[in-house]
Amino acid sequence: MESKQYKSFTLHNYGDIPQLSALTREEREAVGIAGRILPFKTNNYVAEELIDWSNVPNDPIFTLTFPREEMLSKSHYAQVKKLVEANDEAGLKQKVREIRMKLNPNPAGQEHNVPTVDGVKLHGMQHKYRETLLFFPSQGQTCHAYCTFCFRWPQFSGMNELKFAMKEADHLHRYLLKHPKVSDVLFTGGDPLTANAGTMSAYIEPLLTKEFSHIRNIRMGSKTLAYWPYRFLTDRDADDMLRLFEKVKKAGKHLAFQAHFNHPVELTTGAVKRAIERILNTGAQIRTQSPLLRHINDDPKLWAGMWTEQVRQGLIPYYMFVARDTGSKAFFEVPLEKAWNIFRRAYRSVSGICRTVRGPSMSAAPGKIQILGVTEVNGEKVFVLRFLQCRNSTLTDIPFFARYDRKATWFDDLIPAFGEKEFFFQKDNLLGKHGTDGDFIWE
Repeated sequence: MESKQYKSFTLHNYGDIPQLSALTREEREAVGIAGRILPFKTNNYVAEELIDWSNVPNDPIFTLTFPREEMLSKSHYAQVKKLVEANDEAGLKQKVREIRMKLNPNPAGQEHNVPTVDGVKLHGMQHKYRETLLFFPSQGQTCHAYCTFCFRWPQFSGMNELKFAMKEADHLHRYLLKHPKVSDVLFTGGDPLTANAGTMSAYIEPLLTKEFSHIRNIRMGSKTLAYWPYRFLTDRDADDMLRLFEKVKKAGKHLAFQAHFNHPVELTTGAVKRAIERILNTGAQIRTQSPLLRHINDDPKLWAGMWTEQVRQGLIPYYMFVARDTGSKAFFEVPLEKAWNIFRRAYRSVSGICRTVRGPSMSAAPGKIQILGVTEVNGEKVFVLRFLQCRNSTLTDIPFFARYDRKATWFDDLIPAFGEKEFFFQKDNLLGKHGTDGDFIWE
């Protein structure tokens, strides 16, 4: 099996990418300037096997991984460029910090999801929904390449006060023992599969014992298949990682690999096809998800083709998300009505076996909110919405309505329909104390 030696490129050495000569001087300069605000990292697999350099800067994978001038407002770009040209490092550091804080670096109230155990706040975890705990291994707080739309971009930007990360496996295990209603642990990041197999084993193997019988599902949120499939082929501990996956299955647990594929080209290489096959052979399931992104995948034919190819390779289409309101969202955002139309046109053009996918879904502060459609009720045009997940699980799957707004791109842009002052879940404190003082409604 052909191996590939990993080589990463950041702001410090991106000029070493041979294919970069395809860009104009201004486009190369934009990478360095916009990359001061939005974290930049790519690698030789992305550069050599995924990007069509004859189509830059408009190639979707290039746009996914290389910061572009249009991803910042004109004023922010000009301010950073001026300081870079003046070689004013102190002023640049201050300005970069100022701009980042204006880009909503911690969207959807993530800080309210941080739990405690024995009075200690566990900043490497999030517990938003009763059954599912998110865990951020500190060794996995990077990625093989950074997505320019990423809603967790502060993880990679030195904004340590907004970073979710944890080394202590003991805290994870103690918390889970105190919360027997948790059935799912989702390892996320960053990308947890940038950590080595030994590190992941220390977190996961204790969860396979009888003591943690309430933990039924181990999830891995990862972009590794798309950006570095050699992680499962020829990396030094590739076989060890796959053996860990097998242990999960043999222990009677379910391993759900939640793979991020944003564009069909990420599914085309021989390396990714072999990696998918090896993972599936461990007994794991691979579920796929992606936000809907302007300039990348805002085309129903593309989504239909991507879901069809995913099923052909044994994957399960899972989520189409709405891009979160953070970072470079203005560049990628799609109006909610258009998002719904793209989803339904793609959904109706594939067979039932592809229709496991749900969307468009917004992971907002109260929960995962799905756009069910646009219709008219009593003469008023409205969005029909429902919770796929909610902080208060009793509110899941209840339809509700928002006034139609053709410009709305996120839930916070919407107001209740029919002259109501609040959405139904905002009345009578139905979400509980969670989100105000940090208490969890299920405790």
